Amino acid sequence: MVPNKVKELWAADMPALNGWLSIGNSFTAEIMAAQDYDSITIDMQHGALDYSDALPMMQSMRASGKTLMARVPWNDPGVIMKALDAGAYGIICPMINSRTEAEAFVSAVRYPPLGSRSFGPTRVSFAAGGGYADEANAEMLAIGMIETREGIENLEEIVATPGLDAIYIGPADLTLGAKQGELPPGFDREEPEMVELIKSILKAAKGAGIHACLHCGTPEYAAKAIGWGFDLTTISGDSRLLAASAATSVGRARTLLGATEKSNEHKAGY
Repeated sequence: MVPNKVKELWAADMPALNGWLSIGNSFTAEIMAAQDYDSITIDMQHGALDYSDALPMMQSMRASGKTLMARVPWNDPGVIMKALDAGAYGIICPMINSRTEAEAFVSAVRYPPLGSRSFGPTRVSFAAGGGYADEANAEMLAIGMIETREGIENLEEIVATPGLDAIYIGPADLTLGAKQGELPPGFDREEPEMVELIKSILKAAKGAGIHACLHCGTPEYAAKAIGWGFDLTTISGDSRLLAASAATSVGRARTLLGATEKSNEHKAGY
C-alpha cells in the first residue's frame, strides 16, 4: 500500500507540517493540498462539514500525495472506522482523558489481533493501493488529544498506552481545561505557565517513546514549537487563512483608496 509519509518523516527524525480543513468543500481542500504541507487534516469535530463532505474532500486530495488525516468528533469507534475506510491515514481523537479511553481509541484504529477495527475499507482499498489489509495496522496513526484537566492528571498512563502513536495538543481547549476560565482560549500561548504545561506534555510523550503534535496559529510559533521538539505542527487552517488573506487584501485596498481620495481632494482644493 501507499506508505504514510508522516511516519516516514518521523522515522527519519524530521518534523511534519500539517494543513487544517474546516470548510466542507472539495475545491478548497484541493487548493490546500496543492500547497507544501506534508499532511492535511479534515476537522470533522468543529469543522463546517460531515462525512458526506469529508469523503469527496479526500478524493479531491488523493493526487496531491499528502498524508490525509481526520479529527473525528469524538472517541466513537463507528466514526473512527468510517473515517479510516474513507481514506484517512491518521485519526486525531479529541478529549482523551484516561488510559481506558486511549486503549479504546487505539483499538478502533487497528484490525485484529491488535484492535477491534471492522474490515470494510470501501474507498481506501482503492486509494491506498494493494496490500491494505496486511499493512494498514502499521501505517495508520492513532493520535490522542490531551486538552482537559483530567487528561493532564492521567498523562503518564495515557502516553504509555500500547499502539498510541502521538499526542496532539490543541492550546485553546488545553487552556480552558487547565485554567478553568482564568485565561481566554487561543493558539500560540505565551503565558509562562501554559508554555511550561505544553512542554511538560511534550516531555511526557517523548519519555514514553511516542510523538508530539501542536496546533499553532502562525508559522513563527510552529517553527518555535519544532525547535522545542514537536514532531508535527499544524499552521492555522483554511478558514483562518482565507479570512486573514481577505482582510489584508481589502485593508490594503481601503488604504490605497483613502490615499487616492485625499490626493484628489487636495488637487481639487478642498
